[in-house]
Amino acid sequence: MLDRLDTALTNTRAHLLSLRNADGHWSGELSSSALSTATAIVALHGVDAEKHATLIEAGTHWLVANQNTDGGWGDTTISKSNLSTTLLCWSTLSLVGRRCVSSEAWIVKQVGSLDPDAIARAVITRYGKDKTFSVPILMLCTIGGTLGENAWKRVLPLPFELAAMPRSWFGAIGLPVVSYALPALIAIGYTRFKNAPPAWWNPLRWLRALLWARISPMLKTLQPSSGGYLEATPLTSFVTMALAAAGEKEHRCIPGAVAFLTRSMRPDGSWPIDTNLATWGTTLAAKALGEMEPATRDWLLRQQYQDVHPFTNAALGGWAWTDLPGGVPDADDTAGALIALSSQARNLPIKSCIPAGITWLLDLQNRDGGMPTFCRGWGTLPFDRSSPELTAHALLAWWLWQSKGLQNRIVDATLHALDYLRKTQLANGSWIPLWFGNEHVKDEENPVYGTATVVGYLSGTPDLAVQAADMIQRGTDFLLAAQKADGSFGGDSSAPSSIEETAVAVHSLLIQGRRARVPALRGIEWLLDATRDGTHFPTAPIGLYFARLWYHERLYPVIWMLQALRSARESTPDR
Repeated sequence: MLDRLDTALTNTRAHLLSLRNADGHWSGELSSSALSTATAIVALHGVDAEKHATLIEAGTHWLVANQNTDGGWGDTTISKSNLSTTLLCWSTLSLVGRRCVSSEAWIVKQVGSLDPDAIARAVITRYGKDKTFSVPILMLCTIGGTLGENAWKRVLPLPFELAAMPRSWFGAIGLPVVSYALPALIAIGYTRFKNAPPAWWNPLRWLRALLWARISPMLKTLQPSSGGYLEATPLTSFVTMALAAAGEKEHRCIPGAVAFLTRSMRPDGSWPIDTNLATWGTTLAAKALGEMEPATRDWLLRQQYQDVHPFTNAALGGWAWTDLPGGVPDADDTAGALIALSSQARNLPIKSCIPAGITWLLDLQNRDGGMPTFCRGWGTLPFDRSSPELTAHALLAWWLWQSKGLQNRIVDATLHALDYLRKTQLANGSWIPLWFGNEHVKDEENPVYGTATVVGYLSGTPDLAVQAADMIQRGTDFLLAAQKADGSFGGDSSAPSSIEETAVAVHSLLIQGRRARVPALRGIEWLLDATRDGTHFPTAPIGLYFARLWYHERLYPVIWMLQALRSARESTPDR
């Protein structure tokens, strides 16, 4: 096995390096998305259907060609059908005059009928109190003409007037959408108000009408120079179609948004969910390689934010997932950058940026001890809550650097973070992650990825591992119980296996030492077969973006495979 391991390690490393661009970093490639494609078509159609006819037709052709055999659509071309994406594609095709009977039959099987009220209830039930995605879906269905008469009344109202309040109040207000969806709150809230206003005697009617002149310019202020909010096609499209449906086609943010959508379309007529995850992919690649070239290091340093971010009001010192102007600093990418840069600890330019990054993470920590994604205390909706994998990631970043000037804060924050992780570790030893899921697991969760990630981070440095030993042991026991007979892993013990989940789990098991070595090596053997000794890397849609929106990234199986192989090789003595 040793010869085969060395061969796969060489192949995988070479393949990962071949994916690096000329600037010394990795841009990756996100999967094409039926959901993104549908929203982009509707946005362009709403602004000027005739002018954008060629793009609309190409996108429509792609949607039709990539419909699942059961009549529905999934978020990627290898995803199973889901209600949200199918409703969006069905409504988009209806808007452009192409009725899809097979998708109607699929929706009837899921909802019970095509009754507009039944559809609206099903969408609202799927997302619960989080309106980040349910309201945009209902809006697009309304624009597409699939929600019947008085359809705007079925679109839940959004209090866009709250955007006029100071940003520091948002945590106390309790927004009905997550922090990063503020542009959608404004634009969709306004179009719902414009198309279905409250009664004339309702004070909100007059308050909202008066405040629009003040709030409307915020959409341009929040818009990055690229034109794409968060560099995301769905968010940018929802804002654009909402303004068009409200009679605001001349809004100052429309030209930039349309330019972004036009530029983002792929040659095959599809759109991805986001432009790229360059910073995230680069930090993952650098950690998997165990080294960082000067060009990569310098590029990564340039991605650290030096100013307060206009979108979330985030302080300087953090990193976003992308190098593009639509990025927003977040906990996972900041921790990832700090960990990747730890291999450059003796480099003087590096040292000057580290305290700001560590402080940024310390200041982000929630009262419960956990780490949220973007903003401290903004709310209780999923993407603003604390999550285990982000918390463990931040812990490793703190303890790899152990900045002397911040040591007291790190010790105190660690106690709170470990307490949070103990409270969120389930009885079976697992943790449920926020940013990765599995379509084949109950409630679309991914306990294998979440547990493997937390265990791996907590085991990443001896000082931290000692403090978390009890949790690491329980998490390891869960992973061993979740492993399949052939050595592989899926989202849980019953879900289909993937390279991504197997590689992440195997890496975490290997760094536990002797007790998990034999099962981990069975996982390595499965990976060698699945990747044809590091030459074949099919992707799985385990990434989760927005609210239950799936994607896959071509870098993930390569990076995590290399990480697992390096762990296996480092723990295997030469002959």
